[in-house]
Amino acid sequence: MAKLVFSYSHVDEALRNELEVHLAALKRQGEIETWHDRRILAGQEFIGEIDRHFQEADIVLLLVSPHFIASDYCFDVEMAGALARHQAGEATVIPVILRLCHWHDLPFGKLLAATPDGKPVTQYPSLDEGFYQVVDAIKKAIRARPAVTPNVPGMARTSARSETASMGAGPRSSNLRVKRPFTDHDRDRARHDCFDYVARYFANSLQELEARNPAIRSDFRHVDAHSFEAVVYADGERVARCGIWLGNDLWGGELVYSASGVTRGSFNENMSLDDDGYALGFRPLGMGAFSGHSSTGLLSFEGVAEYFWEMLIRPLQR
Repeated sequence: MAKLVFSYSHVDEALRNELEVHLAALKRQGEIETWHDRRILAGQEFIGEIDRHFQEADIVLLLVSPHFIASDYCFDVEMAGALARHQAGEATVIPVILRLCHWHDLPFGKLLAATPDGKPVTQYPSLDEGFYQVVDAIKKAIRARPAVTPNVPGMARTSARSETASMGAGPRSSNLRVKRPFTDHDRDRARHDCFDYVARYFANSLQELEARNPAIRSDFRHVDAHSFEAVVYADGERVARCGIWLGNDLWGGELVYSASGVTRGSFNENMSLDDDGYALGFRPLGMGAFSGHSSTGLLSFEGVAEYFWEMLIRPLQR
């Protein structure tokens, strides 16, 4: 799975949000996870968190606009650091031209932009068409990445990037995955790490939901080490609730979701842990499909979290 990080001006946040929606298919397929600075939690050290995630990134998207170019932090820190890693073969930098601006003569101007001829996304007949081109370019960049060890969600991986960088660029196949067995330890670690990820995802998402909507309040709390509940209130009235917990053999699921909180005795959806011979991932039972949710293939940690989050947030979006 590739880690994709956004470098952008907060003036362009709405466009970044729209692009992230278009990246949902790649998230659901377990090909990428995304990060941006709005996911920094209260109490965390802002600059340190940004630096850490940019150092871990496999792909850095420069969301280029006049405001991006005018931002000292975007230009002198994030962009400069990303280009250094790009030149060292440690990451791939992709300029995404959001709005018309003079960018070709800047340090990243020699890089191929995500859209053909660097056409600004906002100049397409629709944003959907523009971001379709961007996602297509990202998919190609993912396929072109050097081989990595097979992905076990939540576990460290060893990149072959440093070795291939010293060998120089050349033609090669993108079909480089090999099958491997997964142990009980791999599976137990994946299910526990996924639960921890989902809990953090919900806590962060609820915090951001409140920040963007003054009438919304929320409550997030761990029931125990293996379960949590989330509640959303609008104007003081409870409008959405869920409980998520680690499952067991009795229910046949690894992660379980209930709209009634942590009930243990009933659920609305659950996730089973599976593998395709190459990677571990999660498959929904499919009960969520009756509410308009559907998914194919293996879900990554982020895919599981977003699948459950959509079930919680749906009552607020009707």
